[in-house]
Amino acid sequence: MLYRKKTSRRLFASTLALATVLAAAPIAAQESQDPTLSEADEPPSEDLHDRRIDYQGQIIVSAQGLRQFDLLAGTSVVEAADLQRNMDGQLGEVLASLPGVSASGFAPGASRPILRGFAGERVKVLVDGIGAIDASNTSDDHAVSIDPLTAESIEVLRGPAVLLFGSQAIGGAVNVIDKRIPRRIPDEPIHVDLVARGDTASDLREFGGSVDVPLGNSGFVAHIDGSWRKTNDLEIAGYQVAPLLRAELLEEAAEEEAEGEVEEAAELREAAEQRGILPNSATETWTANAGLAFFRGDSSLGVSFGVYDTDYGIPGRPGAGHHHGEEEEGHDEDDHGDEEHGEEEGEELVSIGLRQYRADLRGDVFLGEGFFERLRLRAGYSDYTHTEFEGAEVGTVFDVEGIEGRLELVQNQQGRWRGSMGAQYYFRDFEAVGAEAFVAPNRTEQIAFFALQEYGNGPVQVEGSVRFESTDVDSIQLGIERSFDTFSGALGLAYDGPQAFRAGVNVSRVARAPSGEELFSNGPHIATQAFEIGDPNLDTERAWGAEIFARGRVGRAEFSLAAYKNWFDDFIYLSATGTEEDELPVFAYRQQDATYTGVEGEIDYEFYDDGNVALGAELRGEYVRAKLSDGNSVPRIPPLSLSGALTASAGDFDLRGEVEWFDDQRKVAPFETATEGFTHVNAAITWRPLRDNPNVSFIVKADNIFDVTGRRHTSFTKDFVPLAGRNISASVRASF
Repeated sequence: MLYRKKTSRRLFASTLALATVLAAAPIAAQESQDPTLSEADEPPSEDLHDRRIDYQGQIIVSAQGLRQFDLLAGTSVVEAADLQRNMDGQLGEVLASLPGVSASGFAPGASRPILRGFAGERVKVLVDGIGAIDASNTSDDHAVSIDPLTAESIEVLRGPAVLLFGSQAIGGAVNVIDKRIPRRIPDEPIHVDLVARGDTASDLREFGGSVDVPLGNSGFVAHIDGSWRKTNDLEIAGYQVAPLLRAELLEEAAEEEAEGEVEEAAELREAAEQRGILPNSATETWTANAGLAFFRGDSSLGVSFGVYDTDYGIPGRPGAGHHHGEEEEGHDEDDHGDEEHGEEEGEELVSIGLRQYRADLRGDVFLGEGFFERLRLRAGYSDYTHTEFEGAEVGTVFDVEGIEGRLELVQNQQGRWRGSMGAQYYFRDFEAVGAEAFVAPNRTEQIAFFALQEYGNGPVQVEGSVRFESTDVDSIQLGIERSFDTFSGALGLAYDGPQAFRAGVNVSRVARAPSGEELFSNGPHIATQAFEIGDPNLDTERAWGAEIFARGRVGRAEFSLAAYKNWFDDFIYLSATGTEEDELPVFAYRQQDATYTGVEGEIDYEFYDDGNVALGAELRGEYVRAKLSDGNSVPRIPPLSLSGALTASAGDFDLRGEVEWFDDQRKVAPFETATEGFTHVNAAITWRPLRDNPNVSFIVKADNIFDVTGRRHTSFTKDFVPLAGRNISASVRASF
C-alpha cells in the first residue's frame, strides 16, 4: 500500500503543478492588459443562491461545457428555498422528491441518489463538476462524503450529454455546487451564509455556515465553511419490520419455544414487536473547508482543502444477530453503539466511522477571441478511510486514495457552431483490511477524451457528444489485470417553439467497464449483512438508449416531460442467489441483457395572481420498468409514484401542502420481497421577516402528518429500515 500511496501522491502533485502553470500564465498575461477584477464581469445578484436562466427560458447549469439542455432531458436544479425545505444529512434524501429520483435509503446515515432506477456505478456524484472520490458507489451502506447543508445548489443531470463526465453516468449525475473554492468576488466587505435546523423524529440538531472575504483589491477571495449535525435513533410510525418478516420471526419464536428454548423465543418475539424506534440509527457528522481564489479579468484560479467526518449506526436485521460474533460472551459499549430499544444481549452492533480529506483545484482561463474561448481545469485529490465497527472492535477498514483531473477547452461560437472538448484522468487505489475484507485490494486507472458539439441557432438544433475511455483495473493480490477500451456517443435533435417551448429526441450508445468491486468481491460484508461475490470475468456493459422530451410554458403552466428506453447488453447487477455462506445470504454480481423503460415529468400551474396573493399547483410523477432477458425483474426498482402540491404566496409568507403517493412494488426479482405502497401528507410554511433582505427565511415543516409507515423498495434494508414517522422540523437560513 505504501508504494501505491506514494505513486498517487506524485500524480496529484504533478497535476497541481501542471494546473497552476496552465492557469497562472494567462492570468498573469492579462494583468498588464486588463487590471479590472471579475466583479465587473459578473451580473449583479441578490443572493449567492440565485437561479441561472438563459435567453430561451432554460435553466443554465454550471456543469462545464453544457450550455443548454438539449441532451439533458429531465434535468432539475435545486436551490434556495427548495434546498432548505428538503434538507437532509444524506444527498439521496434531499433529492428523493424530484421526478425520476429515488434514494437507496440503506440507513439514516447512508442514502445515495437513484436516477431513473439506476444506482451505484451508474450514477456519478460530482462536487462542482468532479467526482466525490469516495466509496459510496461501491456499496449502499457507504455514505456520500458530501454535506448538502453547505451546498449552494444541487443539479440533477439526466440524459446522454452527462456521459461527458464518465461512463458511470449512464443513469445520470448529481452535481453539488458549493463555495469551498470561491466562485466570485463578493460585493460586501464580508459575505456570510448561515443555516440551522432541528426536528422531532431524530432529535436533529444541525448548523452550518460559510464566510467569504475579498482580500482588499488584490483579486483574492478567502473562504471558510463548516457544519455539524447530530441525531438520535429515528422515530418510526409502526413496527420496525415488514409484515412478512414479522410473521417469520413470530413463527421462529413459536418453534424455539416448542423446543424449550424460552430465552431465544423471547428474543425473537421482542424483535418482532419492536416499534416506534429504529435501533442503532443515530448519526453525528462534521465538516470543515477552506479555500482561496484569485480573479483577474475574465479568469480565475482557486484551491481548497476540506474534511468530512461522520459516524453512523447500521440497523441490524431483527432476530438475525451477528453470526460472526455469536460465540463471544458480550462486548464493550462505546460511542459507536447504543444498547437500548430491544437489542439482543451479546449482539454486536455495527457502526461506521468515515473520514475524508480532500483537496481541490479549479481554474478558468479566458483565451481571447480565437477558436477557443476558455480553458477550464478541475482537479481533486481524496484520502478516504471508512471503518466498520463491530461493537467496540474494529471489523474492517476501507482505504481509498484517489485523484481525478479534468481539462476542457470551450470554443468560441463560430457561426452556428459551438462546443467544447477535453480530457479526463482518474486514479483510485482501494484497499480493505480486516477479517471481513470482502474486496481484494485493487487499483483503477482511467484516461478519457470527450467532446460536445452543437449546431444551429434557429428553431432546429443538432447536438452530438462522444467519449473514449481506456480503463485498467488490477488486483496484485489476486494476480488479475483487466483492461477495457470503451466508446460512448450521443446524438440529439431539438426544436424551439413559441413561449420557450422546446422538444427533442436523443439517441445514445454507451459502454461501461466493470468496477473493482464488481470484479473482485468475495466474502462476508458485516454492514450489509451479506456474503458478496464478484466475477473477475465480467465483460464490458453496453447499452443503446433513446429518449424524447418536451418542456416549456403554456399560458400559466410550466412543464417538463421525458420518456426513455435503454437496451443493455451484458448488464451487470447484484442479485440474491437464495443460498447462504457463513450463515449470511449470498449476493452475486451477474451479467445478462436487460431493458429499462420509463417516463417522468412535472407540471407547475399558477392559477391565480393579483399582485398580492399567488396560488399555484404542482404535479410530479415517475415510472420505470426494468426487466432482464430471462424475464425476471431487475432488483430494487422504484415503483410508480405521484405527488401533488398546492402553494400560496402572500407578502412575506409562502404556504405549501403536498401529498406523496407510492404504489406497491410487486414486480420483484427472485428472492426479493414485494413492498407495500404508502401515502405521506406534508405541509410547510415559509416566513421571510426582513423586507430589505429576502435571503433570510424561516421554514416550519410537518412531514408524514398522519404517521404512516413507508418503505423504499430501492433499499437493501427496506424490510427492517422504514422511513421516519411524523416529523416536525424548523429551519432558518440567512445570506448577507
